[in-house]
Amino acid sequence: MLFSSPEYACLLVAVFAAFWLLAGRRLARNLALLAASYVFYASFNFRFVALVFLTSSLDFAIARAIASARSATRRRLLLATSITADLGVLAIFKYFNFFSREIADLLGHLGVPADPFLLSVALPVGISFYTFKSLSYTIDVYRGAMKPGESYLEYLVYVAFFPQMAAGPIARAGSLLPQLARSPALTAENGSRAFFLIGVGLVKKIAIADYLGAHMVGQVFTNPEMYTSLEALAGVYAYTFQIYADFSAYSDIAIGSALLLGIETPANFDAPYRAASLREFWKRWHISLSTWLRDYLYIPLGGSRKGPARTYAALATTMLLGGLWHGASLTFVAWGAMHGGALVLTRVWQRLRGKSRAAGPLWRAACVVLTFHFVAAAWVFFRAPSFEVALGVFSSIASLSGGAANVPWTVVAVLAVALATHWIPAGWMERARSLFARMPPPLQAAILVAVIVAVRELARSEVSQFIYFQF
Repeated sequence: MLFSSPEYACLLVAVFAAFWLLAGRRLARNLALLAASYVFYASFNFRFVALVFLTSSLDFAIARAIASARSATRRRLLLATSITADLGVLAIFKYFNFFSREIADLLGHLGVPADPFLLSVALPVGISFYTFKSLSYTIDVYRGAMKPGESYLEYLVYVAFFPQMAAGPIARAGSLLPQLARSPALTAENGSRAFFLIGVGLVKKIAIADYLGAHMVGQVFTNPEMYTSLEALAGVYAYTFQIYADFSAYSDIAIGSALLLGIETPANFDAPYRAASLREFWKRWHISLSTWLRDYLYIPLGGSRKGPARTYAALATTMLLGGLWHGASLTFVAWGAMHGGALVLTRVWQRLRGKSRAAGPLWRAACVVLTFHFVAAAWVFFRAPSFEVALGVFSSIASLSGGAANVPWTVVAVLAVALATHWIPAGWMERARSLFARMPPPLQAAILVAVIVAVRELARSEVSQFIYFQF
């Protein structure tokens, strides 16, 4: 059940009606939310609903045991149990076959023939997202950053909350649990914000991401050797904007859907391709994941508190594991290694350069262009199904062969629109949202329906899965 599908629209309308009819009854409305969340997840694969339930139940029980434990040793043991269980589930479903193949290949190179032992299991949609949500809860309780939740039901809803279930944002328990406990309120302001975000998200997804994926990205990353330098470069640019439009669209629709249920969710993107450095990029891209990695991996590894060498090692390790989090493939590891290595070099440069006066606009513009192209180059490994394909894309670009006959003018137009909208001042978007908010609710709903119909007619007839569902 994709956010851009009619089935999701029907589910959201049904949940909206049931939720607000039961708004005054805490138990009933949260039961309705839990049922809707499990129905949503079951639409992908009903068998994995039990996995979500068991993960949630285990971490809820462990967090309460941590809070009541008097021995530091017992607290550490309980936390280790939670971490082992959560990461163990990820290891089995996401990484077992990957490491089994890599070990078999390594043994083969050493002259020891070995066949990999592979598990025949499907990858549950969004497993990395809900695992990180649940794991952060037990860690926060262990650290004393929050008290364990009193309501088992509300914790089940927190982990499985359907707008965030498949691809985030990775909400923290300290933010979401209190909202589930208190009586909700839907204001006209939040309602209009929700409709606006959902409309913008659908345009990004269907008119930009799906269009670029179908008419440029798929072809170039399937047979890169068949394309000229300009065409391969266009394919890389197309994927750079496809993945942003696709994932930020999911976040927009998720935030808007939650708002319709009276729940606030922090922004997950902030025009990342306007960043003048990789450090700034990671403050703007997938904010909920980058802050999660900072708080639960980078800082525990030493962060910036234990000297430059420890900082560089923590940065490199965090990004390597962040790459592996995205997928069980060496191409994702390469993507993480590129970002980790570049972040380390950035820190070294900043340390050697020391404090200096603010850079001028031309210097910042040059840094933005450089950062954008580094990010785009790294996306090649993220998108390519293998190193061979990734190197094929770079080889086609480096060939400097001319011509762009396979780049439709419509792709160029969509890329131009994607680039231009990325640089729209925040004030303009806020004025557009305010104008939309002043319209009567029935007119807002009618505009949203018209947008859905229009972009689907202009783009593709079929709905494409969101890219981040595979993670």
